[in-house]
Amino acid sequence: MTRAFINPKLGPPVPKEERIFSMGTMIKEVIVGVVPLLGLIAATLGTILAGLATPTEASAIGAFGATLLALAYRKLTYAGMKRAVISTTATSSMVLLLAVTSNVFGAVFARLGTANWITETMLSLSLPPLLMLIIVLLLIFLLGWPFEGPALIRVFLPIFYPVMEGLKPQLAVSLGIPVDLVMVWFGATVAVVLQTAFLSPPVAMSAYYLKQVVKEWSLSTIYKGMFEFMVLQVIAIALIVAFPAIATKLPEILRAESAAIKVDKVDDSMNKLEADDPMADPNAPAPTEDPPAEEPKAGDPPKADAKAQ
Repeated sequence: MTRAFINPKLGPPVPKEERIFSMGTMIKEVIVGVVPLLGLIAATLGTILAGLATPTEASAIGAFGATLLALAYRKLTYAGMKRAVISTTATSSMVLLLAVTSNVFGAVFARLGTANWITETMLSLSLPPLLMLIIVLLLIFLLGWPFEGPALIRVFLPIFYPVMEGLKPQLAVSLGIPVDLVMVWFGATVAVVLQTAFLSPPVAMSAYYLKQVVKEWSLSTIYKGMFEFMVLQVIAIALIVAFPAIATKLPEILRAESAAIKVDKVDDSMNKLEADDPMADPNAPAPTEDPPAEEPKAGDPPKADAKAQ
């Protein structure tokens, strides 16, 4: 917005014939076009943040809500549903195949001792922990050019994980955060670094995605538009490194709230099996049940009661 105020050509006004002056029409457009999408986003992400659903369950809620919106907007067609199913199947198959192959790669990698060698080599370098962190983030940034996010997370992050585990005490002191939240902070930082890698030339996977959507735009035009966002991403990385509380404050609040919840203590001392009793004789025979009484057959004399005898 600031750049548009400075250079109005970057944000040209809407033509007069397309402008809407009626307040009722504007409210209707907002209710019909914006509110349902906000509700869908809130239902998907809100259930995750509220702890009501896992990411998989939330994605199912999002898919169901999107289907209802398509039905309400009268855009739900057989051809569109078919494309969605094929696209979902292809993406799911790719992710599952990636999960299997990355597990195989990780097993072979660990079996050969390469991960331990990389960890020991990097930890043996006489470098400050923050400089080592910058090197790891730079490597992740470079790997984010040719690789997709899931591939990088499944294949390469396990290689750097032991390094970060070894640097946790030093990083906790340098960043001023608890030791158990260092990996939370690292995960948030890696997410921002990957977003920056997806926007940065010469590869910039998101640029090719946008090129497929808007074929009349050249890659140079797309790169020029993405460069400004990449600068914002670099600033975001610097802010997270300089102020780690940006990524750790919310987890700290949630952990404090969970620790403050009072749990009623239940006396379950009587609820144990005989095998759990430390005073029980391990050589004692297991208790047996009395055999069921046989039913008298026709013609047999009646048996006398033991009490009567």
